[in-house]
Amino acid sequence: MVTYKCFKCKSKLKDEELKKRFVCPACGSKIFYKPRTKVKKVKAE
Repeated sequence: MVTYKCFKCKSKLKDEELKKRFVCPACGSKIFYKPRTKVKKVKAE
């Protein structure tokens, strides 16, 4: 399950809600991105 975020109205959308049409149901925008949830920091030795 992938979660996308609309670039224009910032609403969160699941891939099932899009139904293979990449159009935001809230504002009609076609630009999405996948927000990063966790950032892992690694120290070099």
